[in-house]
Amino acid sequence: MSDLISSEARPTRAFVIHPEIRSAAGSRRLPEHALAEAMSLALALPGLEVVGGEVVRLPKPHAGHLFGTGKLAELKERLDAEEIDLVLVDGPVTPVQQRNLEKEWGVKLLDRTGLILEIFADRARTREGVLQVELAALSYQRTRLVRAWTHLERQRGGLGFVGGPGETQIEADRRAIDEQMVRLRRQLAKVVKTRELHRAARRKVPFPIVALVGYTNAGKSTLFNRMTGAAVMAKDMLFATLDPTMRGITLPSGRKVIMSDTVGFISDLPHELVAAFRATLEEVLEADLILHVRDISHPETEEQAADVGDILESLGVDEDVSLIEVWNKIDALGPATREALLVQDARRADVQAVSALTGEGLEALLAAIEARLGEERLDETLSLPFSAGRARAWLHEQNVVRAERQTKTGWDFDVNWTETQRQRFRAL
Repeated sequence: MSDLISSEARPTRAFVIHPEIRSAAGSRRLPEHALAEAMSLALALPGLEVVGGEVVRLPKPHAGHLFGTGKLAELKERLDAEEIDLVLVDGPVTPVQQRNLEKEWGVKLLDRTGLILEIFADRARTREGVLQVELAALSYQRTRLVRAWTHLERQRGGLGFVGGPGETQIEADRRAIDEQMVRLRRQLAKVVKTRELHRAARRKVPFPIVALVGYTNAGKSTLFNRMTGAAVMAKDMLFATLDPTMRGITLPSGRKVIMSDTVGFISDLPHELVAAFRATLEEVLEADLILHVRDISHPETEEQAADVGDILESLGVDEDVSLIEVWNKIDALGPATREALLVQDARRADVQAVSALTGEGLEALLAAIEARLGEERLDETLSLPFSAGRARAWLHEQNVVRAERQTKTGWDFDVNWTETQRQRFRAL
């Protein structure tokens, strides 16, 4: 870990580059929007002053330096003129490319994964969150044990990617990282076990779980606060909150549910983070209803929604899990756009247009949640052979078993479940 920057030190001057590879498969996003998002990511990291940014279009990436000779020299002039300390490349950069670019430009360099890891390290608050970020960071660092550029000795808080001298004993460092990763996995396993115990305890309480998911900065935490009266940090900033928060709320009918606010998603979320945060994101897998919160005022709201869908699919969220799209930030729309949106909203049962900031549309959203969770429950008797241990465990996990009797050939169950749960059971 690097030392914190003293309050007297000037901020680290950062410049953002978005490489647009023409030979790559078509991206969902316009390069200008991708650059804007990358600059917003940089602004989310304390101690950085984002001086500027540029989209650099490349026919193909250069193996050693990413950029061609002419562009390298042009960028060096600009970086020198603006006294840049740190270059943020919005995309993957190999360890060799990173080393060569740092030597060529005389600056420190971070790729997209490194930047997101730095932000996560700054924001994680719970024991589990800290362990998950450290594990993801070590996994990332292990691939980058090359001789680092040591020109910049000034350091800052976080994971230490931004400053500090490089190591020379690469193999010794790799072994040390491997040993630390093993220790972290053991500690994380204990925390995850505790979380599972809490989850199991919640299953015994017949309160449905409603999980908020969405692209980062879509307004999930603001909506969560509005609905639950909680005080979760909610700012116009990417990854304002990381650690999951759960609160109970009472619907208009008097029925109680548990709301869960999860970490925001983002395009090209580092696979190290997806793996490390899987235990946290399993709250989504346990949900009875998912609210997909979208920033409907964003120019690339459809692309963001597609990225969220991809991550939910990678987590193993079933298609038959009930989901409502919450079109948030309607207060930021122009009158004509807003009117057209509300007409479209009225035609779709799976969409609710709201403003978490003003509270508009929340009554209709709560009614929609009530309707979705009000699915009729059925009483049924099942018989399973002793060989169906997995199916028996699933029934207990779902908290649908009202009585269980052992027979000569297996078990008989009295269950109370919804049609959705019945269909999931049959698909096992």
